Amino acid sequence: MRFPPKFQKSGTAAAAPSLWKLKSFHSHRHTPTHLNNLLNTTAQTKSLKLAAQIHSQIITNGFISLPFLFNSLLTLYSKCGRISHSLLLFSTTHHVTKTVVSWTALISQLSHFIAPFEALTFFNNMRTAGVYPNHFTFSAVLPACASTSILVHGQQMHCLISKHGYEGDVFVGSALVDTYAKCHDMELAEKVFVALRERNLISWNSMIVGCLLNNLHDKALFLFREVVREDFISPDQVSFSSVISAAANIGDLDFGKQVHGVVVKQGLLTTSYVKNSLMDLYFKCGWFDEGAMLFNSLGMGDRDVIAWNIMSMGCVYNENFEEACNYFWVMRRAGISPDEASYSTALHSSAHLAALDQGTLIHNQIIKTGFSINTCLASSLITMYAKCGSLDDACRVFEETENPNVVCWTAMIAACQQHGNGNKVIELFEKMLAEGLKPDYITFVCVLSACSHTGRVEEGHAYFNSMEKVHGISPGHEHYACMVDLLGRAGRLDEAQKFIAQMPIKADSSVWGALLGACANYGNLEMGIEVAVKLFELEPNNPGNYVLLSNMYAHKGKLKEADQVRRLMGINRVRKETGCSWIDIKNKTFVFTVHDKSHARMDEIYEMLKKVEELVKNKGYVPQTQFALKYSVEEFKQQSLWYHSEKIALAFGLLALPAGATIRIKKNLRTCGDCHTVMKFASEIFKREIIVRDINRFHHFRNGLCSCSDYW
Repeated sequence: MRFPPKFQKSGTAAAAPSLWKLKSFHSHRHTPTHLNNLLNTTAQTKSLKLAAQIHSQIITNGFISLPFLFNSLLTLYSKCGRISHSLLLFSTTHHVTKTVVSWTALISQLSHFIAPFEALTFFNNMRTAGVYPNHFTFSAVLPACASTSILVHGQQMHCLISKHGYEGDVFVGSALVDTYAKCHDMELAEKVFVALRERNLISWNSMIVGCLLNNLHDKALFLFREVVREDFISPDQVSFSSVISAAANIGDLDFGKQVHGVVVKQGLLTTSYVKNSLMDLYFKCGWFDEGAMLFNSLGMGDRDVIAWNIMSMGCVYNENFEEACNYFWVMRRAGISPDEASYSTALHSSAHLAALDQGTLIHNQIIKTGFSINTCLASSLITMYAKCGSLDDACRVFEETENPNVVCWTAMIAACQQHGNGNKVIELFEKMLAEGLKPDYITFVCVLSACSHTGRVEEGHAYFNSMEKVHGISPGHEHYACMVDLLGRAGRLDEAQKFIAQMPIKADSSVWGALLGACANYGNLEMGIEVAVKLFELEPNNPGNYVLLSNMYAHKGKLKEADQVRRLMGINRVRKETGCSWIDIKNKTFVFTVHDKSHARMDEIYEMLKKVEELVKNKGYVPQTQFALKYSVEEFKQQSLWYHSEKIALAFGLLALPAGATIRIKKNLRTCGDCHTVMKFASEIFKREIIVRDINRFHHFRNGLCSCSDYW
């Protein structure tokens, strides 16, 4: 049957629908060839309605038993996005001889729709039905094995491939390399790759991408150099984007720039995959302007969600968290729907800014757009709320998360640890173990830190010993630092020093820093000097070590030695970071430094400070002048304590926020003991919750008490 002249025009998408306007379509008897042509044409339009009409004609004309029509119809339904229709057709059509082509088509579709276990089930059913797989079948089912990430599936399929004699097929071999790589066994992947008699670009790309997935970045660069030397193979956008990503992950900027040059020569710079990888390279290597230039060279229509995500992450790498949040909102205004990475990056940035309002708005966006909150997003939300000072909201997110994984549990444990709730940390950790989840490296850092801050010495030792013996996790510097801190806070300084001497790995600055802090707390000047000398060698530019040693000398009345340490800072050009505190009022951030006079309401603020001073003294406040070492006269010491930045921020909060509202203060350094005492008194006097986030943790002051139990 000839195609009617009315339909003979360019553009199949326009041609196919017009066919159905002819009443003669249903009244004429069609040949199998004509119906097959219609199936192929409709596959380009992806119209489910047209597919169903052709299906009815195939049945009406009695052609459903023809394998080539049956197979084309299976493929058409999948291209219309209806794999369920393909499955129904395959399962309910019993009088059709289902050839290897039919089975392969369905298995391929299931693999494509990421239904790996269903694909493997149909593969087994095919073999049970007596149909032997061919090389196309194996190429179709191997991606399903890869999607399961279960190594034994790939190994079993490998045995069948060898049994059927397809091990030498380049496409089957390439798919097998990809399967082993995605099952995280690069040794087997390389064995298959090396054994291939013929290698095409897909084979090389499978190995390069596999190395990238398994963090074998140097190997990925080596393989790329090898494929460039091949005479009849030229790298494509997959090769370039993968090797650029590998270079980015190891910070090899020089290699990345060389590849950039080759990309330009081959005219692949306009490819989104390659350009996005280049942006990522420059951002990760600290070349922010170059990455931003590539992003800006993209037209608004060419900026997909991945490009926006990389730009936002570039701001994060550059520690410009406010700008990262701005890019999120600009992307939304551009009509791009955020994905999981977009939301996670925006939440991460909000957490670093401690911007609760910003984080809450992003959470609202997630809910409004109907985006499914999976375990990854849930952990980001928990971390955001925790770092913004709202532990209750963090707990609420955790409780609403279905089947939380170890990342979610760890995020919640870390949240409680940051907020000084050590008992809750231990409770959550034990509950996680009871759920059958295996803790990771970070989980133990949080648990040991919680033990340290709650004085649980014996429990801390037990958890530390269980890391390797029970959970197979080798302790790192962070864990050893927590143990030294645990012993140091308990006053067992000699034991802490012996613990360091027995460490199987060389102690770093975090370990020695924990011991120096303990020496300062307990006034052990002799040991403190010894530890400080080691720290001056390990991190000569860290002002905290100099300040601690200087303060230890001052506390012992050795002002000359204290001054010498301060002068040493000047000689080494080390400057102590200026202390500051900030508070958010009506979406605006107000920053205060020591003895600040910059605010327009400064007179009111200092009046409020005097009022607070009088009230807390009436409650029994005694100035802790050891935190005012700058002055030698006691009167000046006492007065200087009231010019600390967090006290000024407190006074402003009392003035600017409604009565009873929570006051949230952030500080860039560790809050001093005197300010800590004043905050406790103020919370009771003014009947307010005061939340202070310093460089170490959150302090929740309620009714004259702090969440840290004065042990921080």
